[in-house]
Amino acid sequence: MTFVIAGDCLDIMDKSCMTACPVDCIYEGSRKLYINPEECIDCGACEPVCPVEAISQEDDVPEGKEAHIEDNKAFFSEVLPGRDAPLGWIGGAREIGPIGVDTPMVAGLPKSEA
Repeated sequence: MTFVIAGDCLDIMDKSCMTACPVDCIYEGSRKLYINPEECIDCGACEPVCPVEAISQEDDVPEGKEAHIEDNKAFFSEVLPGRDAPLGWIGGAREIGPIGVDTPMVAGLPKSEA
């Protein structure tokens, strides 16, 4: 069961989770962070360090935020705006750096006031 970052991360991106992740599977979009479900080892190190409690196991995503489960997968499996191919399995966020774009779902969400 992989972990998912929901909408509470939107426009905040504290990045404490990236530091805590032992396998470097958390990637940076433009407005939100995403966990690569193929790289996540389900250790849970990211969850307690998130200051906005945006991270949860896939089965425990808060009600009303379930769309982030599929959207998180889409970040890696679908072609993102301005890219030629899906990100897929990269083998570590440091290898590629900030992606700089988000999924259409996240890009279309209203700006967070946090």
